[in-house]
Amino acid sequence: MSPDPFFAPWRRIACQALAKARLDQDVRLLTTMVPISSYFPDFLTPPGHTTVVEVGIDVVLSTSRRRLRTEIDQLVQNRPRPSSRLDAIGAGSPPALRGLGAALRRYHAVALAPYAPSALACTGRDTGRRSELLLKQGSEAMLNSLEPGLRWRPPILEVSYPIDRDLPLAGRGLCLIPSFFCHNHPIAFADPELPPVLIYPVARSPLWIPRPPQIGAGGQGLEELIGPTRAAALYLLDTGHSTTALATGLGVSASAASRHAAALRRAGLVATERLGSSVLHTRTRLGTALVHGA
Repeated sequence: MSPDPFFAPWRRIACQALAKARLDQDVRLLTTMVPISSYFPDFLTPPGHTTVVEVGIDVVLSTSRRRLRTEIDQLVQNRPRPSSRLDAIGAGSPPALRGLGAALRRYHAVALAPYAPSALACTGRDTGRRSELLLKQGSEAMLNSLEPGLRWRPPILEVSYPIDRDLPLAGRGLCLIPSFFCHNHPIAFADPELPPVLIYPVARSPLWIPRPPQIGAGGQGLEELIGPTRAAALYLLDTGHSTTALATGLGVSASAASRHAAALRRAGLVATERLGSSVLHTRTRLGTALVHGA
């Protein structure tokens, strides 16, 4: 599978940022779990409508041990020497799962969170256009709009896919999920017993040139203004994080993460909402404007 040139500038910037953050081990784990051109575990794609990264990671880490074992075994089959970290994840080891969650959080904070507004805007435009088409012309017109990766031939939806397989819906319906980072072909769950889901690439321009977050017309770094730890916290909090999750992402204690969140909240950059016995911190509009130099 050849890399999509659309992502070439982002890939270069993200690789540099990941190397600077010394996340080589995290990247190796995640690329091993999600190889570029073969099977990857279904449990890494949480079901339902999840917009908060922390919630999605919690769902991933709550996967049953039986399913973890089955899907990791399928991932490593035909590999002569599967890694010990994968074997521990497949066994449902709590430390291994916590390590996976931390790797997902750190990767998201460095490689994805700074560019989330561009991805969300593109995905929102695609969803809005197809929703309007569905309302005005019906489901067949909407399904036909998903070309070239998909083609509607009633009553069959044909999908460009690396392997030949049939997925009978049997009255279960089909959940369509637009994805900014999906490319080349749509993605479906490997396990036919799971609810039918099809993740499809959104319509995009020929090239995406992301710009690293800056602040102000002079391009002064956010780290210079509020310090590296609080700048990292602002990047992380583009989606809601509990205090524990924020501490994990920053690599600090929970009490230190709480102090940083409180300081950012007093400055109007972060909002905190109590959910039961825990709290959820998210970035405010002012915080987002500061991160992206608006």
